[in-house]
Amino acid sequence: MCLGIPGRVVSLVDGYHDQIALVDVAGEQRRVNIGLLDTEPACPGDWVIIHMGFAVQKTDEAGAEAALAGLRLLGRGEEA
Repeated sequence: MCLGIPGRVVSLVDGYHDQIALVDVAGEQRRVNIGLLDTEPACPGDWVIIHMGFAVQKTDEAGAEAALAGLRLLGRGEEA
């Protein structure tokens, strides 16, 4: 099991064969490699779990909130 950070896909970055997305992570937009999502590609509005700059799985809003809650327990998430 890895520790992942949830983020919401804002848009796909032109070029890169649709493997790089702009993802909102706690209010900051970051470029994330979504090429590992083999079951279905991520689209704007989708929630993903990010580890080391790679989206490792898709999730939903409830899953993203659960991941953030776990990070808060560890003292690493956003302030409540």
